[in-house]
Amino acid sequence: MDSAPLAENAPAKINLALHITGRRADGFHTLESLVVFTAFGDRIEAQAAEADSFEIDGPFGGSLCGQSGNLVTRARDALREAVGGRLREGLHSTLLPVSIHLEKHLPIASGIGGGSSDAAATLKVLNHLWRCGLAPDTLAGIGSRLGADVPMCLHAAPLIARGIGEIVGSVSDLPELHLVLVNAGVEVSTPSVFAALAQKENQPLPPLPPRLAFEPLRNWLAISRNDLEAPATAIAPAIAESLDALRASQAAFARMSGSGATCFGLYETQAQAQSAAAAIRHSRPGWFVAASNTKR
Repeated sequence: MDSAPLAENAPAKINLALHITGRRADGFHTLESLVVFTAFGDRIEAQAAEADSFEIDGPFGGSLCGQSGNLVTRARDALREAVGGRLREGLHSTLLPVSIHLEKHLPIASGIGGGSSDAAATLKVLNHLWRCGLAPDTLAGIGSRLGADVPMCLHAAPLIARGIGEIVGSVSDLPELHLVLVNAGVEVSTPSVFAALAQKENQPLPPLPPRLAFEPLRNWLAISRNDLEAPATAIAPAIAESLDALRASQAAFARMSGSGATCFGLYETQAQAQSAAAAIRHSRPGWFVAASNTKR
């Protein structure tokens, strides 16, 4: 097979605010979260091949090598099964083998949706490569069976997520944000964080300000929360070190994302974010540090 590969970026998912609002009978927690996606992230490439294959490289590729059940291959198989059940003339090629390559730049188990974003990018690129023609809502339905965060990662633009994360509403007027991502090199188990959450029924997000410029948004963030930050920090105290480093770099606002352990700092300009990232990287050479901006 000599077809050129198709590529799709898999951006980091940042929970600017995350309120846990309850727990369902099936054990899943309900939430409300303001979510953005960064230009920085992983990258998926796929092309037709003689047999299915999956390769990983990149700074964090070694952490996943040898693991079975990766979300990329699960997304491939889920899309093939969904389309294979509704074959019609012109769609027979959807069952052909593919070679998939993941370039892994996001740390593992770090609260920024790396695996879910990889799965979403895989669904997108294979939907194109296989010429499935599936609508975004159909892809989201397939993605939801892979994980609650996959539908929002398919959206990959500012949003408010509700339910268990599968109910997505666009936020169209959020400004571009300049931020720094920091992880002190620790992984945190999401189930462990939820198990340590003392209060599972909290107030929902406050209403967004009518004007979503930087200053009103920062003020809004100050009255919002990440309800998982305290239990995650109790499990992994290095999260507090990451937040301290961001605040010492003059971040206008700093918080943990998702269930941790990656933290983010917001800055008014790109130059400030890049300068802060360079300073933290210099003082903490073993940490993951990345300056980026949000997608709109």
